[in-house]
Amino acid sequence: MDSSFVIYNTLSRSKEVFQPLHAPHVGLYVCGPTVYGDPHLGHARPAITFDLLFRYLSFLNYKVRYVRNITDVGHLVNDADEGEDKIEKKARLDDIEPMEVVQYYTNRYHKFMDKLNVLSPSIEPHASGHIIEQIELVKTIIKHGFAYGANGSVYFDVKKYNEQYTYGKLSGRVLEDLQANTRTLDGQDEKRNSFDFALWKKANPGHIMRWKARFSIPVGRYENGKIKYQRINSDGFPGWHLECSAMSTKYLGNPFDIHGGGMDLMFPHHECEIAQNVAAEGHEAVRYWIHNNMITIDGQKMGKSLGNFITLEEFFTGMHKSLTQAYSPMTIRFFILQAHYRSTLDFSNEALQAAEKGLQRLLKVGETLNKLKPTDKSTVNIGKIEKACFDALNDDLNSPVAISVLFETVRVINCVNENKETLTNADLDRLKVFYNTVVYDILGLQQESAETGNNELTNNLIDFILQLRQNAKINKDFDTSDNIRDALSKMGITVKDTKGGFEWEIN
Repeated sequence: MDSSFVIYNTLSRSKEVFQPLHAPHVGLYVCGPTVYGDPHLGHARPAITFDLLFRYLSFLNYKVRYVRNITDVGHLVNDADEGEDKIEKKARLDDIEPMEVVQYYTNRYHKFMDKLNVLSPSIEPHASGHIIEQIELVKTIIKHGFAYGANGSVYFDVKKYNEQYTYGKLSGRVLEDLQANTRTLDGQDEKRNSFDFALWKKANPGHIMRWKARFSIPVGRYENGKIKYQRINSDGFPGWHLECSAMSTKYLGNPFDIHGGGMDLMFPHHECEIAQNVAAEGHEAVRYWIHNNMITIDGQKMGKSLGNFITLEEFFTGMHKSLTQAYSPMTIRFFILQAHYRSTLDFSNEALQAAEKGLQRLLKVGETLNKLKPTDKSTVNIGKIEKACFDALNDDLNSPVAISVLFETVRVINCVNENKETLTNADLDRLKVFYNTVVYDILGLQQESAETGNNELTNNLIDFILQLRQNAKINKDFDTSDNIRDALSKMGITVKDTKGGFEWEIN
């Protein structure tokens, strides 16, 4: 374990030496996907960022329990407290069960994370599997006086919380500004203040995912001094922010070390998590808050809500109007690692093509490294190269600087191969360990053979064609759907429709 590892803590707005609560054990929680569509480049960045953190902490000999959740209930459209559940909306459009949507897109998410060589978390809890824990958390917040009931729903009382604690300390938002600038949306007039957020929502008649919950909220006293309660028997579902507070502390304890996620989640999601945790326990649950920055396209955040996203499948097949070619999973991974995780990263074909060339150069030199012959003398200071690289990684996971050191290593390897530099047997072995450790174990890059690339391209193309067929079926364009199936059949590809989508095999 290395006590020199520093990480930027969003809460303190400064770099801090990482000191886990219970070394060598580390608790890491990262907000995972809401599974109602295919993952896009914006989903790849947090996955790769925290995969790098997971890998590096493990390299430093920490025993990491990495928890990354699956949001499968409670995340409403526009991230609001009113409206349709994102997964229910997708299920309604596709005429299937919500949990079919969840299963299908969870499988798809895992598939693309595997392609990117993102390691699986230690635990991957689903929000729908932790309803009891979320109900109990609501009861504790009620008990401590920071919640109120309205029309069968329970809301967090931000103003009352702010009288005792500070709401906005993570994002820098000021409650008075929120009060002045937050408009009351249709259907939210039952809140005391527009900035209050839902802990538990009463389900509308058409809402499919619902659970029974009972809450008793103190609302005053009777004349005899006994406490007067508002009894709520609610057939409903948890608020979006509640799941992460409940699941992170269940599996990592309270407090725990690191909570990560995209910068777009800082407010309101992570801010509300802090408020829930403090309201329930009287102290903060998270010691280090870590946020990756956004991927942009033409200077605007890439995201589903803006309709400007490119899915990972489209990157791997090249089947998108903004792409000039297909890009391999390792090219995408390297492209993301070339920028510091806290900086914005703008998509362009030119940047991806440069990343592709850089990756090929970095991986190709591994073959040269294995062919080098040692001599009796070293003219290269391997220790200096190692120190420069690990100094960069210890400095808030500065992967671009670490990669620049690796390219200096590429130059050294080529010089030794051309007899311009020399290495002893011990230094050559040391250089091999350094190269393999950083490139493959820490950065998580992989060799991609032409054969593997061709097979992957074929699979991705078939998946893409069948997704077009699926869209045709949804739009009731059955002629196009049948034509695609028949054409694939003639090519020897058997297609089987399932409730969640489709399966196929090459005969």
